[in-house]
Amino acid sequence: MLYDLITIGGGAAGFFGAITFAERGGGRTMIVERAAKPLGKVKISGGGRCNVTHACFEPRAFTKHYPRGEKALLGPLHRFGAQDTIEWFQARGVELWTQEDGRMFPTTDDSQTIIDCLQDAAKEAGVDLRTRCGIGLIEKREDQLVLETETGERLEARKVLIATGGTRLAAGARLAEQLGHTLESAVPSLFTFKIDDPRIRDLPGIAVVETETRAQGIKLVSQGPTLITHGGLSGPAILKLSAWGARELAATGYRFTLEVNWLPKIDVDTVLQRQRQQAGKQKMDRRSPFAEIPKRFWSRFLEAAGVREGQNWADLTKVQRKALIAELTRGEFAVTGKNLNKDEFVTCGGVRLKELEPKTMESRVCPGAYFAGEVTDVDGVTGGFNFQNAWTGGYLAGVAAAER
Repeated sequence: MLYDLITIGGGAAGFFGAITFAERGGGRTMIVERAAKPLGKVKISGGGRCNVTHACFEPRAFTKHYPRGEKALLGPLHRFGAQDTIEWFQARGVELWTQEDGRMFPTTDDSQTIIDCLQDAAKEAGVDLRTRCGIGLIEKREDQLVLETETGERLEARKVLIATGGTRLAAGARLAEQLGHTLESAVPSLFTFKIDDPRIRDLPGIAVVETETRAQGIKLVSQGPTLITHGGLSGPAILKLSAWGARELAATGYRFTLEVNWLPKIDVDTVLQRQRQQAGKQKMDRRSPFAEIPKRFWSRFLEAAGVREGQNWADLTKVQRKALIAELTRGEFAVTGKNLNKDEFVTCGGVRLKELEPKTMESRVCPGAYFAGEVTDVDGVTGGFNFQNAWTGGYLAGVAAAER
């Protein structure tokens, strides 16, 4: 059977592209998904709530959240941006709400709401869905694209949308190369840092809201909250550093020295001097002099600076004070690896953007083939930006394929 469009990959971009194509009268449409269930990444995203997009409605400002793809996304986001996404879901009965940090979720706070919406829209548009159907080969033959499943079945389509997700998983990379595309090498992005250090051990859940982090030897600095986890450090400051430094950190084998300024907006020395003068008879470990640093965490800084248990502020030596300042403003932590961010994964790398038409997401190498989502060399920081790239790319590809 000849399909007008076969979408390879049953994720956010794949569903959005297939739905858009079918709703615009593009013709017979099918999504093929290798896994047993589609939309798996939607299910786990945002801690199971699905961070649909971000409340940022100026395209140029929105693109600043993409370590790779910033310039290429400017035009596409003018055509289908965050407001368009909100309205698309609203038109199908799904309302979104905005957290203080700008992240947007369904009002149910349940990713299943988004999954149901996409599956219902696909069904209503007449899109066929096949799961447990991996594609092993793809070939352009005259005006058709011929696909071969991993079980040897042959499928034919006039157009194909490849939306297989990050090329680190190989499927999308292999298919893109078969069509003549070159790829930017794939490495993980948006990951947490594995650290085993007595200063943060057994303190999971403690977060410092304003921090500044940097990886020594790499000219990158990141600001924002840092969170202590069971395995090391996470939070926006860490995740942004991992995203913008994805390739450089991969080159280190994820073994490097992380430097953290826990109090970048505070004159730490002045606070310590004042405490010594005004609270001399008080014990230093009684409470933290910094509202940003909880008492349990403050005790670790004292220990690291050589302050003995029960020591009074009046007895703070110059050497101890300098050590405390160093720990609080340029503490060094040995990173020995990476961990996933809440079971989510994002990949840096993919199909080169110069090989795609930005207005249509159609291949310049193989007309009739379209790409959307993370299979392209676009990745964003945490906060709904990767999903917006999926909605935008899927929509543009679906529209263009239907109009051809």
